[in-house]
Amino acid sequence: MVVLTNKCRMIGTVSKKENILNRINLSYLKYYSILPLQNQVMFSKSCEYGIKATAFIAVEAEKNQRVSLKAIAKAIDSPVAFTAKILQQLARTGIIDSIQGATGGFEIQQSRIDKIKLSQIVSAIDGENIYRGCGLGLKACNANKPCPVHDKFMIIREELKNMLETTTV
Repeated sequence: MVVLTNKCRMIGTVSKKENILNRINLSYLKYYSILPLQNQVMFSKSCEYGIKATAFIAVEAEKNQRVSLKAIAKAIDSPVAFTAKILQQLARTGIIDSIQGATGGFEIQQSRIDKIKLSQIVSAIDGENIYRGCGLGLKACNANKPCPVHDKFMIIREELKNMLETTTV
């Protein structure tokens, strides 16, 4: 079973036996995430928070401000412990800087803000899996055995990849 969602609102379900093309207009795939129940296709929650956190740190860095973990968690509406794990991944990959000590926190050097691409954040947190796999979450979907949305979803993935690689924080 596949769940069709628009942001946080479920708009319907489709059984594997039912032809999904009868239930959705493929042009809307740009605006709706197709999420298999157990295997998410688009950004994970960690990745969404990672992008939000990086953008928040970048805004504060432009004001020459270092930001605390608690301030970031509050700004992106994420639990502190979950935010800490995400920031640790971002710091480990060099996207953000982690400063230890009483006046520590997280920052991004102003000279690097315009060079950090969204694709770097996605890769650091979700890896490259966003560019692979079936749009419907089917395990047997590939170029030789495509699912009903395989070709259309490949185009959307390429557009997404291009957008992520050309958009900076």
